[in-house]
Amino acid sequence: MSITPESVEQLLNSEDFGERLRAVNQLRQLDPAIAYKLIQIAIGDKNVRVRYAAVSQISTLGTQNLPNALEVLRNSLNNDPEPDVQAAAADALGALKLTDALEDLQQVYSSTSEWLVQLSIVAALGEMGDPKAFPMLENALTSENELIQTIGISALGELGDKRALPLLLPYASNADWQIRYRVAQALGRLGGTEAEAALEILAKDEVEQVAQEAKVGQENILKL
Repeated sequence: MSITPESVEQLLNSEDFGERLRAVNQLRQLDPAIAYKLIQIAIGDKNVRVRYAAVSQISTLGTQNLPNALEVLRNSLNNDPEPDVQAAAADALGALKLTDALEDLQQVYSSTSEWLVQLSIVAALGEMGDPKAFPMLENALTSENELIQTIGISALGELGDKRALPLLLPYASNADWQIRYRVAQALGRLGGTEAEAALEILAKDEVEQVAQEAKVGQENILKL
């Protein structure tokens, strides 16, 4: 049976959540403009898995109507009762670089106790590349959750704001090699003499992945 807008819409309105979930996946095979209109049905679905799948897909379909995508994702971020859906909304906001949602992201980050939501928000801020996100990412480095700290380091590198250098340099000697790896990655994006000096040390790191990333960072700085 061929997949058509009519067949997908019928599945989206099914009583069977499995069929509704299948419909969300089938949206990928439709014209994006049509798919974007239909996905609105799934955004408000009563089943969390359907909502999660739909919100996640907005990261690509949202380009069809960015003002509406901003509104939809803001609503999911602020009002959905499920952390997974909130996290997916943050991911999509980052992917679409919808910087108008910065205040929403800040408010949710400060008010939620869900680490997954906070993690997605930090990653999204790095993707957005807006300097106004710097204080929020600086705050992420103080998180008690090491994973949020690690993603915060990466996000500061993506942001490209040189104010991050004094924040990141102390982590270059962290006992966790994965943090050193992220620092090497970030320093290669930020550049500057202090970054070069730290990368020179990291290029001799006992962990091969760290040393290799530091060498890549050194090459990147030469291109800046």
